[in-house]
Amino acid sequence: METMNQSIIRYILCRVMEFAGFFLLLPCLVALIYKEQEGWVFLLVAAGCLLIGGIGKRWKPESTVFYAKEGFVTVSLSWILLSVIGAVPFYLTGEIPSYVDALFETISGLTTTGGTILTNVEVLSKCTQFWRCFTHWIGGMGVLVFILAILPLSGSYNMHLMRAESPGPSVGKLVPRVRNTAIILYGIYIVITIVEIFLLCIAGMPLYDAITLSFSTAGTGGFGILNSSIAEYSQAVQSIILIFMILCGVNFNVYYLFLIRKPKEAVKSEEVWLYLALMFGGALLITINIRDRFESLFETFHTALFHTASVMTTTGFSTVDFNLWPEFSKMIILFLTLIGACAGSTGGGFKVSRLLLMLKSVKNELSYVVHPRSIKKIHMDGHVVSDTVMKSTQIYLITYVIIYMISVLLLSLDKFDFVTNFSAVAANLNNVGPGFGVVGPAGNFSQYSVFSKFVLMFDMLTGRLELFPMLILFSPKTWKK
Repeated sequence: METMNQSIIRYILCRVMEFAGFFLLLPCLVALIYKEQEGWVFLLVAAGCLLIGGIGKRWKPESTVFYAKEGFVTVSLSWILLSVIGAVPFYLTGEIPSYVDALFETISGLTTTGGTILTNVEVLSKCTQFWRCFTHWIGGMGVLVFILAILPLSGSYNMHLMRAESPGPSVGKLVPRVRNTAIILYGIYIVITIVEIFLLCIAGMPLYDAITLSFSTAGTGGFGILNSSIAEYSQAVQSIILIFMILCGVNFNVYYLFLIRKPKEAVKSEEVWLYLALMFGGALLITINIRDRFESLFETFHTALFHTASVMTTTGFSTVDFNLWPEFSKMIILFLTLIGACAGSTGGGFKVSRLLLMLKSVKNELSYVVHPRSIKKIHMDGHVVSDTVMKSTQIYLITYVIIYMISVLLLSLDKFDFVTNFSAVAANLNNVGPGFGVVGPAGNFSQYSVFSKFVLMFDMLTGRLELFPMLILFSPKTWKK
């Protein structure tokens, strides 16, 4: 068994702290524009991060060689460290008096979950609201992916970092060099964000609102700057946000194929077609179910599609309280919450690709029962899916169900009803945000105990990092020398 390369982990964590310092300077700029005293807190925390990170990185790692184990541990510790740091300004400004609540809010932001403990977001200062939404944008594509794009590690070992942080059953390089892959991904991400900001401004939204909501949309997070989420904005604004939620739930590899002028390969994506079919199919069924609640058929379908897109892409924006919809519609919302977006997107959830692979696996098994001598391989997009990917998908499903069951059991200690607890775990493990009951779109997670909040924080981090990077921290073998 190889000894864990602790020096490279320490070095990367120092770089994460340094970048956290740079990120925290942006709310300082917002505070300067709006002349807010809270900006001094952000500046103080930023200075501390830059100082500690700058000093720590001076000790270069003894070796830059690391493997999957180091990659998983590094990614998990980086997200925990960034969450702990990101919560400090919320707490020191006094806008979130409890550090546990501040940590919950930060983890919810970074993991692009969007669940909140705040009962009134409109009382927050502009710079704090900006930081809250910006955490979505930081976490959407991934902290380590960003660092790889700017300051890549030498050698091919950094692929372990990207695999540990990027969502999906399998992660590959778009181009031979990992750094170039990271740059392409972030380039697409930045362009999508800028275009949305521009269109929202054209639709009449103030620049500050457009920037903060674009951060939340591109990162598929769902934090808003109004208590009503998106309800108070015009239908034109809601439509723009709807379109970009759908776009950000698509596998970014599809956009890369369009960039390199391979549209035929892009449109062949079975995952994307199933993703759109489930979303629009769910919206159609909900439209039929809630038709009598709205004045026109268009308004009904628009509302239904907005919310199926919102939960499936795990963004979590809302225009109405779907907690008041009929049970049939709420069950569709719950199913789409569990499925989630495409692999390789900024969305969370089980992922459409995994669902597709499991459906193909069931079909193959049925075919084998009928024709025992037949040997059929599972294909996706014209390519054979390896046994390794199928095995990892099955293990992921088993692990997912176990974590889900244990989380619901632990939350039941708070004595909330089953629907609230079940949907709370669904909303946090799948990084969606709102659930049903007490934690519906009109509610929040403030009523849960400190213990339950830590359970949900673990679920958020575990769901965002595809389960195993977080779980490996609890394995004794990970830390054996």
